[in-house]
Amino acid sequence: MTRDQVLRAIETILRDKLNHKHMNMFAPDARLNEDLYLDSVLILEIMLGLELEHGVALPEEVISRQDLETVDDLARLFVEASDSGRTKVKPSEALAFTRAEQEANERIGVHGEDYVDIKVHCFVSNVCHAVKQRQLDHRPFFFGVWDAGFAIDGSWRLAYHAPEINHDFFRDWFERLYGPKVRQWYRPDAAKQQNLATMLELLEHKKPSEYLMVMLDLFHLPERENKFNQNPFPHYLMLEDTDDPAVWMVLDPDFRWEGRIEKEKVINAIMQPTVAGGFIFDAADIRKPSPVDLRDYFLACFHEDDNLLTRAAREIVRAHVEGRDGVQLTALATALRELPVLSIRKYALEHGFAFFWRSMQLSNAEFDIICDDIEALIQEFKSLHYAIMKLSQTGSDAAAARVFEKLDALDAMERSLKGRLAQTYRIWCDTHGLLHTPRHVPEGAVA
Repeated sequence: MTRDQVLRAIETILRDKLNHKHMNMFAPDARLNEDLYLDSVLILEIMLGLELEHGVALPEEVISRQDLETVDDLARLFVEASDSGRTKVKPSEALAFTRAEQEANERIGVHGEDYVDIKVHCFVSNVCHAVKQRQLDHRPFFFGVWDAGFAIDGSWRLAYHAPEINHDFFRDWFERLYGPKVRQWYRPDAAKQQNLATMLELLEHKKPSEYLMVMLDLFHLPERENKFNQNPFPHYLMLEDTDDPAVWMVLDPDFRWEGRIEKEKVINAIMQPTVAGGFIFDAADIRKPSPVDLRDYFLACFHEDDNLLTRAAREIVRAHVEGRDGVQLTALATALRELPVLSIRKYALEHGFAFFWRSMQLSNAEFDIICDDIEALIQEFKSLHYAIMKLSQTGSDAAAARVFEKLDALDAMERSLKGRLAQTYRIWCDTHGLLHTPRHVPEGAVA
């Protein structure tokens, strides 16, 4: 197909198949997210439509690309993409653990402050912002993120946010590791207006060292980035008063943004029935965590032989293929629509490795290899998501087999990474004179 033919096909798919509401903005130079409000799932829908209805397929490594900005970028993929196979990165099975004191002293790579900061869990990102402001290492708190909690409802649908999911695990461990008690000011049994009044009073009287967190529906705050275009999009951020009584300072560490927004707009997002939650804590109480507590937290979080998200996805696929509880295979794509929101939590593995790497002053080169393997894992999740959508639409045995092949591949990739992380953790324990497994059982488990 020519570029113009692909552009027309994309327009047809959006208008006729997806009933897209923002077609008035459609143009070759229209931005996929900002102008057309297309999230990663809708872009995959377009790719799948081009493959199934127009016979134009992309190699897997192209499907998972992240550098698409405009409609024209998307169209050119189908014009320019070659049919050559993908050479996958083979993960290292063992680590050399090369010391690199000079790199550490010169603050190069993972040892420097310009090292890319992972933001994949809004609650964790908020409390870690305060830790960073105290010039302490927040990275170990991300031990609990790569396998953080999610829900599967009675219709076999995956969800990153649900009433049964709370942050008690993170709250308790934050207090044990870093000191501050994260107090819940939001009362689930109280009316929305009453909780809003509580929040306003806390904002007015809180100390400068205190941080106030509130959950709002980011979909109803268009001033803020919503890269997933989730609706609803429950999200925690932090608020401060300003010199203007009609404006709040909004601090959103998870999306690396802060700025002034009108109070009424923020309140509207807070008052949505889709969201409920709020906490406050005092950063003045923050302290450096002890090695013993860090060890116990790692063990409370770490599932070396179990990949929770992959296992859940496998069960959801099986349920839809087998028709359990009356679910239909055509509903599979919807059931796993939030997979991208959860799979990016695997980037937190970088923080796990980075903490140990910085502590033991290990080589950047070996860390970069691990980061490549983590990136390959994330891209394979994107490829899985595409295969799931294809299975949902075609229902073919071949598509089902492909999905299970990808789930097996993901299991192997994540087990390899976790095996290397466990190896790194044991060496870190040795350098601190700690037992790998304490005589007592660490409290809690990933919630």
